[in-house]
Amino acid sequence: MATAAASSASEPEAEPQAGPQAEGEEDEVKAARTRRKVLSRAVAAATSKTMGPGWDQPQEEGMSESDGDEEYAMASSAESSPGEYEWEYDEEDEKNQLEIERLEEQLSINVYDYNCHVDLIRLLRLEGELSRVRAARQKMSEIFPLTEELWLEWLHDEISMALDGLDREHVYDLFEKAVKDYICPNIWLEYGQYSVGGIGQKGGLEKVRSVFERALSSVGLHVTKGLAVWEAYREFESAIMEAARLDKVHSLFRRQLAIPLYDMEATFAEYEEWSEDPIPESVIQSYHKALQQLEKYKPYEEALLQAEAPRLAEYQAYIDFEMKIGDPARIQLIFERALVENCLVPDLWIRYSQYLDRQLKVKDLVLSVHSRAVRNCPWTVALWSRYLLAMERHGVDHQVISVTFEKALNAGFIQATDYVEIWQAYLDYLRRRVDFKQDSSQELEELRSTFTRALEHLQQEVEERFSESGDPSCVIMQNWARIEARLCNNMQKARELWDSIMTRGNAKYANMWLEYYSLERAHGDTQHCRKALHRAVQCTSDYPEHVCDVLLTMERTEGTLEDWDVAVQKTETRLARVNEQRLKAAEKEAALAQQEEEKAEQRKRARAEKKALKKKKKTRSTDTRPAEEDGDKEWGDEEEEQPAKRRRVENSVPAAGAVHDGAQESGVTGKPIDVDRPSKQKEKAASLKRDVPKVPHDSSKDSVTVFVSNLPYSMEEPDEKLRPLFEACGEVVEIRPIFSNRGDFRGYCYVEFKEEKSALQALELDRKSVEGRPMFVSPCVDKSKNPNFKVFRYSTALEKHKLFISGLPFSCTKEELEDICKAHGTVKDLRLVTNRAGKPKGLAYVEYENESQASQAVMKMDGMTIRENVIKVAISNPPQRKAPEKPEARKAPGGPLVPRQIYGARGKGRTQLSLLPRALQRPGAGTPQAENGPAPRPANAAPEATEAPKMSNAGFGWASEGLFQVLRKNSLENYCEIEQF
Repeated sequence: MATAAASSASEPEAEPQAGPQAEGEEDEVKAARTRRKVLSRAVAAATSKTMGPGWDQPQEEGMSESDGDEEYAMASSAESSPGEYEWEYDEEDEKNQLEIERLEEQLSINVYDYNCHVDLIRLLRLEGELSRVRAARQKMSEIFPLTEELWLEWLHDEISMALDGLDREHVYDLFEKAVKDYICPNIWLEYGQYSVGGIGQKGGLEKVRSVFERALSSVGLHVTKGLAVWEAYREFESAIMEAARLDKVHSLFRRQLAIPLYDMEATFAEYEEWSEDPIPESVIQSYHKALQQLEKYKPYEEALLQAEAPRLAEYQAYIDFEMKIGDPARIQLIFERALVENCLVPDLWIRYSQYLDRQLKVKDLVLSVHSRAVRNCPWTVALWSRYLLAMERHGVDHQVISVTFEKALNAGFIQATDYVEIWQAYLDYLRRRVDFKQDSSQELEELRSTFTRALEHLQQEVEERFSESGDPSCVIMQNWARIEARLCNNMQKARELWDSIMTRGNAKYANMWLEYYSLERAHGDTQHCRKALHRAVQCTSDYPEHVCDVLLTMERTEGTLEDWDVAVQKTETRLARVNEQRLKAAEKEAALAQQEEEKAEQRKRARAEKKALKKKKKTRSTDTRPAEEDGDKEWGDEEEEQPAKRRRVENSVPAAGAVHDGAQESGVTGKPIDVDRPSKQKEKAASLKRDVPKVPHDSSKDSVTVFVSNLPYSMEEPDEKLRPLFEACGEVVEIRPIFSNRGDFRGYCYVEFKEEKSALQALELDRKSVEGRPMFVSPCVDKSKNPNFKVFRYSTALEKHKLFISGLPFSCTKEELEDICKAHGTVKDLRLVTNRAGKPKGLAYVEYENESQASQAVMKMDGMTIRENVIKVAISNPPQRKAPEKPEARKAPGGPLVPRQIYGARGKGRTQLSLLPRALQRPGAGTPQAENGPAPRPANAAPEATEAPKMSNAGFGWASEGLFQVLRKNSLENYCEIEQF
């Protein structure tokens, strides 16, 4: 916008010159810094005037040039005298300039930094850099849709500097851009009021009415804010009213009264007072009908007023209500209102665009919404794919679609598979453009070159960025091969593509060979079909029997005797080799299991010897006790009365008469030896625990037995408490709880039923809460015979409807957290993570009814403070489970560890937990303990993985019930802390 003030801001310094300036002259007498300060204050003053109600007054719009120059001269004279006032700003100006330079440099690196754009505009506006602030705003508006506040600030600044007709047209253009980003009643109201100021220009009256009519069609149905636009339009028409214009005001009153809006009663009373004639009966009926409709809308509007932004759940309910009614204008309005506060929710954009694609099908409206969707959520590939389809559906020029696709490639998707999806969508579009009746065409060549470019892009850029292939199954290459074979009759090219597919690690999969065989069967010849199946028999490693059957079937129906003999020989040879490999693998597994059993037996004998030696030493030390203490008891009898493991309690006070004067003697070091016996209650409890028989598990009864784990360790009499629970499934033969050597319950047991169907029914009790902990019920399977059996399966993919909360105070209860989460949606399940002792760990998983509610909860709860603890909330995204390595790949103890041994069964993930039992973990001395959860590892500390080789399974000291049960229990205890139920 070329104004005198704006042009003077970019001129070099000159000699001082006093006096007012004429219109269009340039002020070359002030320093650059002085000019910026004067312009800054001029903008602020003009903005405050513009924001007032006097825009439509002619004297405000047509303010004389001399008045502005006089104000400028007065400000200049105040600034031109050096003194204390000028020096006050030097230091602040210097800081602002440095910050501006830093922000501009940061934007040159990352142009998508939203907050950086906002800060730069704020500082440039503060410094009065008009040309630079315009450029910054323009650049930001090209990348991001601007909020209502940013647009109003920009518009007020430009309005304050608009002096002529060209400037006014520039402001009109800005208003047109502003109303396209989001639906904002305040911007439409400002637009209408500003257009009133130009009523004196040519076509000004028609311009005002056009703006107000568009505003009514956009926001006139807004139940709470539409009233202001109606009143502004009516007041304008009333101000210019003539005898012939009465019908216009009557029409506005009647149109408004037919729409359900707040304060309709006041509008009706105003119409009665204004109108000289009685109100027609049809208008009254429309008014009462609108009042009835308003009562239906009020609950949803009140819910929005009471809730806090972004109010996604309330908007979703409102949208569902409008969809049932089916008024397209109102449906569009409620979607637009919801998107103002939830512009970063992709599902909302998808639902809106899907409604427009299927119902309204208005080209300009549909394409506008799709364009805004990808500007707000550029990382969502589904929005880009739908945008390309909509452009094709409405016949957009091919060049425009290609440019849009290039923007999608640079949008920065978050997964490698997203790039495969967008390439697929674009390639499908190009394929539909080709006329395959012609042998060669420009469209066909473009399709082939795009396939080549897609493969190069996925192989180079995508794999380099994500360190993984987004298309491991070569779906794009398969589609290309099908097009060449079926549509282009170019089977030679299709075979070349399939050769490339097989060389990329797919030759070991039977389904890939069968897909190739089907293509050859349909568009090739028998010779190439036979060749493909012979290669499949040799290369397939997952299901070789399947491809062998297909080969034999083909030769049985089409081959000669010689072909049949060759096929039989090859398939028999291959299957014999496969069976031999499987037998060797089974022998290795059996050998490993035997070694583990031997090691377990050796550990058992070592523990027995150690225990006997310790008992012998204890016997020698007790022989020195006085005879009066021993009485008539034998040594063995007294030993049985002692607890299994004595704990020394210092400064304890014995009961009266419990210890005689001579009950303590001094040891070798002169310190008293504590010979105080436990209380009768502890003696009885220890005696009862020692008397629990250890019943070994009978693997022949696995079909009628279930394995129950994750039970509370503090559970007393597990048999009695669990029996009523499992008897509901059928007759229970025996419940065998597992105890430690000390007699403590270990949290798991075996439940044996009389019938197999009862055991199967008992599996339905899995995850049932028992004393505040989820009880795990699984089939009884010997993992030494079934190494690939998986009991617990949990999702390792992104769970968009489930949240992971960390940093909770340990005192936070489930009910308290549930009350907080319910404010943001329907909570289907909530679980506080506890350790094996049942104590909270400050973590929780919350499952919502849908993804939208979970997204809203993340936005509202992340960073919330609960009892002085700042919690972190994120969408649940467990680390990917790594595929287990083959047994032959494992190293012997002491050798280098394979990744599974280093990182555990789940790989190196965020929730990296060791499968080493807690009782055997030895934390280093001086390790700090955080207030809520474990403290972070010091930077100079060695990782745990480097210490793992020092301890093999031979040194663990497993319990007597067998290695399989202990390993299983240990895994369950760790998995239950990270598993999403």
